[in-house]
Amino acid sequence: MIKIKNEKEIQIIREGGGRLAKVLYEVAKGVAVGMTKIEIDKMAEDLIVAGGDIPAFKNYKPDGAKIAFPAVLCVSVNDEIVHGIPNDYRLREGDIVGLDLGIKYGGMFTDMAITIGIGEISKDARKLIEVTSQSLEVGILAARGGAYTGDIGHAIESFVNAYGYGIVRELSGHGVGHEIHEEPYVPNFGRPRTGVKLKPGMVIAIEPMINIGGDAIVLGADKFTYKTRDGSLSAHFEKTILIREGEPEILTP
Repeated sequence: MIKIKNEKEIQIIREGGGRLAKVLYEVAKGVAVGMTKIEIDKMAEDLIVAGGDIPAFKNYKPDGAKIAFPAVLCVSVNDEIVHGIPNDYRLREGDIVGLDLGIKYGGMFTDMAITIGIGEISKDARKLIEVTSQSLEVGILAARGGAYTGDIGHAIESFVNAYGYGIVRELSGHGVGHEIHEEPYVPNFGRPRTGVKLKPGMVIAIEPMINIGGDAIVLGADKFTYKTRDGSLSAHFEKTILIREGEPEILTP
């Protein structure tokens, strides 16, 4: 069931989204060559706790999962698409790293992700990050009251196809607010005027996951980390937004 948020709930999500964005960008600034994924996760947890908020992902058990996610931050490197479990891998010059984070503030959830380069990255990696970030903005512009989730997916797909990149199809954006994952399903591909009709007061997370190679994916041995099947680089960006009659509001600025 899709939940329309009231003004009080929207204000809490707006405040929480600002707090989340501040933490995530602070983490991104602190990431450096030689750091382990575990150290990055610890940095995120310390910042969230210091702000008086609750990590959304730690011990979260998605539907169908056999185990709960053991960390605060999803850290996905190079060919890892999303849900990378922090481990003792040390970042190297030229890596690209997806950082996906959620918090619970005032009883409401927000969700956000960015991909960054470590040191000097390749031209191809830089282009992938730029296109993925831009595809998120394109998707956000299509998300307004009266449009459909298919309009968001179509906008993202049309933009990305021009670059010949693979679009992850098995994973998607989603509603967010009372839970980390709510309805509706928000795909990164689709046909206009299909899917769920967007209504003012809906809060959704849009999150394109784009591969420099093909779109096929595999689930890693840890049962959480998704990777590109062909070993190509992948980038991921996500923002929580509020649907309005006109231009949507970005709640994780």
